[in-house]
Amino acid sequence: MHHGGDLHAAARDMFRRFVVALIFGVPLFVWSPMGLFDPPPVPFGMDKQHWLFVLASLALLYPGWPFYTAAVRSLRHGILDMAVLVLLSVGTGYLFSMGATFLFEGADFYEATTVLLIFILLGHWLEMRARAGASDAMKSLLKLSPARALVRKGSDEVEIPTSDVLVGDIVVVRPGAKVPVDGEVIEGSSQVDESMLTGESMPVRKDPGSQVVGGAINKSGAFVYRATKVGAETALNQIIKLVQEAQNSKAPAQLLADRASQWLVLAAIVIGLLTFAIWFWWVGQTLLFAVTLTITVFVIACPDALGLATPMAIMIGTGMGARHGILFKHAEAIELSARLDVVIFDKTGTLTLGSPKVVEIVGTPDRDIDEVLRLAAAVDAHSEHPLAHAIVERAGPVAERARAFTNIDGRGAQGEVDGQRVMLGNRLLMNDSGVAMNGLEAEAERLQSGGRTVIHVGLADKVIGLIAIADAIRPSSRSAIDALHARDIKVAMITGDNRATAERVASELGIDIVLADVLPGGKAEEVKKLQAQGKRVAMVGDGINDAPALTQADVGFAIGAGTDVAIDSADVVLMRSDPLDAVRAIAIARGTLRKMHQNLAWAVGYNVIAFPLAAGVLYPFVLSPEIAALSMSGSSVIVAVNALLLRRLKLQDNAAPNAGKADELPPRTG
Repeated sequence: MHHGGDLHAAARDMFRRFVVALIFGVPLFVWSPMGLFDPPPVPFGMDKQHWLFVLASLALLYPGWPFYTAAVRSLRHGILDMAVLVLLSVGTGYLFSMGATFLFEGADFYEATTVLLIFILLGHWLEMRARAGASDAMKSLLKLSPARALVRKGSDEVEIPTSDVLVGDIVVVRPGAKVPVDGEVIEGSSQVDESMLTGESMPVRKDPGSQVVGGAINKSGAFVYRATKVGAETALNQIIKLVQEAQNSKAPAQLLADRASQWLVLAAIVIGLLTFAIWFWWVGQTLLFAVTLTITVFVIACPDALGLATPMAIMIGTGMGARHGILFKHAEAIELSARLDVVIFDKTGTLTLGSPKVVEIVGTPDRDIDEVLRLAAAVDAHSEHPLAHAIVERAGPVAERARAFTNIDGRGAQGEVDGQRVMLGNRLLMNDSGVAMNGLEAEAERLQSGGRTVIHVGLADKVIGLIAIADAIRPSSRSAIDALHARDIKVAMITGDNRATAERVASELGIDIVLADVLPGGKAEEVKKLQAQGKRVAMVGDGINDAPALTQADVGFAIGAGTDVAIDSADVVLMRSDPLDAVRAIAIARGTLRKMHQNLAWAVGYNVIAFPLAAGVLYPFVLSPEIAALSMSGSSVIVAVNALLLRRLKLQDNAAPNAGKADELPPRTG
């Protein structure tokens, strides 16, 4: 496939050829026997036949040249394709007419052959315009990185072409500017819009230490960063490469269509020659009539629509995916994604956020939960523990920190707030320190049973509250699973968690199959087991230990542009950590496959009907070569336009406006 620019150029070239054919085709009509009025005198005092020959040569040679050279190339390689049929039909008409002009008595085909080529060119031009439109999605990606970058050299800031930025350069990004290459922020902070790369609509906050990607748009502040990946290595260029590879690869349906095209051309040649033989020798029609029908057969069988049916749909499908941060790595991934029976989600980091969050707080009747949280946060503000982070994150800015903080190894922590001892930890710690449960035993049991971590908050000698912490479910997980069910796809969850915890999450999300207690190495085995039941299985995961399972699955989705290993083993890369994107990918795949099938059905059905008509089965109703050319071109254009309609496919929008954000609080559960 050409890049977008080449495609537009090729379309323009085809249009030029079409215009030239038209310019010489019109006078040909005026002077030819088909002209319905007395033609003007032939210029230059030439013989009329010779004049027609000159016009036809000008109308056929330059405009049709790409087809003739392509046909010769194909024949050399033993391939029969569209170009071969164009050469046969136009060539037969032209040579036969030339013979009639210079060698023997007979009618000529000049105008019929010219009109035939004009229609073929028109159809090709329209089809190429449609193709160029389909690859525009790629061009918009190519345009994302800015042409120039501002680089700090010593105390100066110099503007240089983005292509000259080297790894380690210090790049300055002003508000409203685009980030030229990938790198790590070293000073300043800002909100950056990465939507064109990830499809994530909300701007992402960047501080020193954050990674930025080339092509992102800097929304608010100015910042300075060190380039880590430049040129072809940047995320944007990797995406473009992936999408282009996908568009160049062939889907199984397309390989079938290519083979069918070969047979179709062969059939056209055989049927064309038979048509000639039967009408001329057996029925005894005129030579002109027999040649006309033969040419009509050659033209109408052009497998253009068939050859276009699949690639057009695939180009548009991959382009749509790229706009939504969904990258299909090869055409086959689209076909397979459309036919899935089961989608397996890796629990940690995919269905859940992969970091502990406070999911519930319980207080005694005389203490409200805000106070419980305030006291706990005052102590935990000193701690580096992930559970402590969860509590502090929930509490927001800590007004006053506890004094005399001590970490009680592996069991909790204690500190002093307002002169009173505050203890945080598990039940054992409370019992050992002589802190009474204060009537919260039942609540503690309830919270514990769901596979949550329960932190007891003791003030002086009584427990005043409980804080339950768990890996929070992603806001969009539920709607993703509902959407898969709506498409008749079963959902499985794979996790190393114990069954109780796994079942709790599964019931909350409406998951069909729970695969719990799975060791990291055992994920691929579980995928195999489901496949052994004859199911087509997708795996959605983000980590290094998901790689074997992603490879084993019929389709592997790497989510949140996980690790490089995961991306290499996946068939589809989802740039965001949003399970809904797996659903969107399947929706795009199904839409694309539907268009492929519609287009193939149309192309095949058209040929089945057109062949006998062209061969003159319904004599005296006969198709002329011009009408054949028009219907053949029309058929290709219909296929191209039908593929373009795929763009109107409606994709599920995020139910949660801030899905996949860690800084906003997930909804309280419990």
